[in-house]
Amino acid sequence: MHDEEKKDSKCATAVSIAGRIAGMGLAVAAAALMATASQCTVYAAYGARPRTVTYSDFPPFVYLVGAAAIAAFLEAIAIFLVVWKKGKGKKAAVLMPLLGAAVPALLYSATGAAFAKSADMSYCSAYGQRVSVCAGSAGGGSSNFCSQVHIAVYLALAAAVVVSVAEVVRALGGSAGLGGSDSDSSSSSESGGCDHGCHHKH
Repeated sequence: MHDEEKKDSKCATAVSIAGRIAGMGLAVAAAALMATASQCTVYAAYGARPRTVTYSDFPPFVYLVGAAAIAAFLEAIAIFLVVWKKGKGKKAAVLMPLLGAAVPALLYSATGAAFAKSADMSYCSAYGQRVSVCAGSAGGGSSNFCSQVHIAVYLALAAAVVVSVAEVVRALGGSAGLGGSDSDSSSSSESGGCDHGCHHKH
């Protein structure tokens, strides 16, 4: 029974590590894709001056780049603690739950803000009219910009989901392992009491 629990715990740890690596990769891809979404020239239909926009013109996109980069860095720390430190020690016991909560929080908040902004990417022209970036004509440039932004947002969402699942798997695997150790310690303490009683009788 104990061997089965140890095997389940190892499988859970392996799945958790794989999920964290995948989440880190997705977060890096989201940050890189959003950061390279730039130099899109928008031409308004009513004769306004063309304007070149980048992701940095939209604060939610800048936040997504920063949050995804930080999340990837934190996931690298979590992977280090799980692989090289085996998740043991006082530092790992304190840091792992914090990392497990901080990374999804960063990614979900950044994704939500970016989703809201990507639904209406526009700016105010010098003529006081709102110009839609995605509806603009730039020889395909605006459509590439918008598609790149949307893909980056979806990658960040995927990273958040994968990291959340990895943390749940890690927590379930850890609780299974703890359950087995508790039962073993209780049984050993009971047997120890019996031996002590027998020696006391002799």
